[in-house]
Amino acid sequence: MKNKDKEELISKFKTWFQETLIENHKRNTKKLVDVNEFNINPFLLYYLSNFLEGNSDPTSLAKALVYPRVLGTSITTSFGQNVQSFVTKVLDGYGSTTSGIDIEFIDQLDGDRKYCQLKSGPNALNNDDVVTIKGHFRGVINLSRTNNLKIPHENLVFALIYGEQEDANSFIKALEEDHVILYAQDFWHRLTGDDDFYFDLIKAAGEVARDVDMKSIVEDVIDKLSSSVEDKFKELYKK
Repeated sequence: MKNKDKEELISKFKTWFQETLIENHKRNTKKLVDVNEFNINPFLLYYLSNFLEGNSDPTSLAKALVYPRVLGTSITTSFGQNVQSFVTKVLDGYGSTTSGIDIEFIDQLDGDRKYCQLKSGPNALNNDDVVTIKGHFRGVINLSRTNNLKIPHENLVFALIYGEQEDANSFIKALEEDHVILYAQDFWHRLTGDDDFYFDLIKAAGEVARDVDMKSIVEDVIDKLSSSVEDKFKELYKK
């Protein structure tokens, strides 16, 4: 891959990060003004509120609900759900027409064409996913035999956009028993030929993030949610 192509890929990544990931995160955050948006464990909510703020007034309860969602589950889920968007918009030149395969690319290290299923991170799979992916790979091999393509088993790979091997969950490790797993840096190295490209992407995300400030949005959500919390649990605030 030429430097110009790498620069274009970095630029597309920045655009995707800003226009898809960040905008979805902002939109999902703004929805959290109603207490019914949360699955509340009443045994833990007041403890977590006091743990965080030293009290359990409505605003503190709202913070205990909002912070984990916007800083953890919301953005993690959004990233995972938008992997396909990432593939089609950022890696549009590598799209695959093969059923069950996300992208195809020439491995810059060994020169072979790789048929790749692509997921977000080291916890992206569950048991059903493993069964499905193995089935897709078997289907590709069978089709290749029918069409006299003879795709080598080792050229059917599963790749992660981020994460290290030691962080992989048990389902990814189970898949690794039968198939090649390309972890983050290795995947991007093989795709681009640049050993540092994975870290360049991380730096690019940081450059986009420097222009993001959603503090006022989060504070507004907490303020509105605190009223919803107080209304739902008003019996607890009777003096």
